[in-house]
Amino acid sequence: MNSLEFVRDEILAIRGYVSGEQPPVGKFIKLNTNENPFPPSNSVIKAIQQAATQGLNVYPDALANSFRICAAQMLGLEKDWILCGNGSDDLLTMLTRTFVSSGSTIRIPYPSYVLYRTLGQIQGARTEEIHFEKDWRLPSSFYENSSSVSLVFLPNPNSPSGTVLSPEQVLKIADQLDCPLVVDEAYADFSDTNCIGLVREAENVIVTRTLSKSYGLAGLRFGYAVARPEIIQQLQKVKDSYNCDALAIAGATAAINDQSWLTENRSTIGNLRQQMARDLRQRGFEVTPSQANFVWCHHPKISSNDLYQQLKSNQILVRYMDYPDWGSGIRISVGTSSQITALMAILDTIVAENNL
Repeated sequence: MNSLEFVRDEILAIRGYVSGEQPPVGKFIKLNTNENPFPPSNSVIKAIQQAATQGLNVYPDALANSFRICAAQMLGLEKDWILCGNGSDDLLTMLTRTFVSSGSTIRIPYPSYVLYRTLGQIQGARTEEIHFEKDWRLPSSFYENSSSVSLVFLPNPNSPSGTVLSPEQVLKIADQLDCPLVVDEAYADFSDTNCIGLVREAENVIVTRTLSKSYGLAGLRFGYAVARPEIIQQLQKVKDSYNCDALAIAGATAAINDQSWLTENRSTIGNLRQQMARDLRQRGFEVTPSQANFVWCHHPKISSNDLYQQLKSNQILVRYMDYPDWGSGIRISVGTSSQITALMAILDTIVAENNL
């Protein structure tokens, strides 16, 4: 008997999400997975240390209410508008399990976060991919209502492009849909705008956030969703019993309370992003204007895969991405000033070797 006979057909058909390379610490300059290059607030470390000495033998608060209360105050909401998760991927899973049935359809922009398609496949759903225009505008077909579509994902800012839709544009999409619109704001803290306010204006808008990027907590795994309380109540039915551990709750609560750290870090990342984009353009790269903590680019005379391989051979990791029916490029996370300098030095050598 073949043990794979027991596996659902939907699972066998899935390629599975492939994360960015995670080399041993210190071996590479790591600019491939959009982590914050700076450590989190000192208050986060202290909170985790304190939590580690108190009550790890008992279960954590199942709803992470300490975080919900603080986040609600920051956002001008009540805590019952907020649900916490083990990173925003956990929340995206809950949303898909709640709204998507076998045989229904999810709608996503393309190229964007590939996990959306995987989550739909796990549910036995179809995926309707609406291609971005070449200038990263969404065509009108993304706005169109369809009785077969049960959930729409909209990463904003988008990955890999870093481009963003205004709240007015997002509200226009929501108004035309008869299904939930999930606005994935993993990178919104680096953007000039966000869509948190839309959860009050439109009943079908749900916003997800993560502390992995802007708060420097990728290793902690904590995120939250913002939606109307009646939606939050339904999502609670499908979440794992204790999906956020005590150390994560303590660290995330301390992080959300230190908005001065976030403001300073956001400014630093923004300045470094501008520097990196400018330096890349000076070396002949075509760079998409970004509102995230990374840039999407390609060189018109050097293949993106060659660039990725040559950078990797020089201990610099970036993310090479090839999208069928779209094209390829490299996504480069914003690093420290010294990391950017090292990247540009290697790129100068590569450009020179190609006689450009």
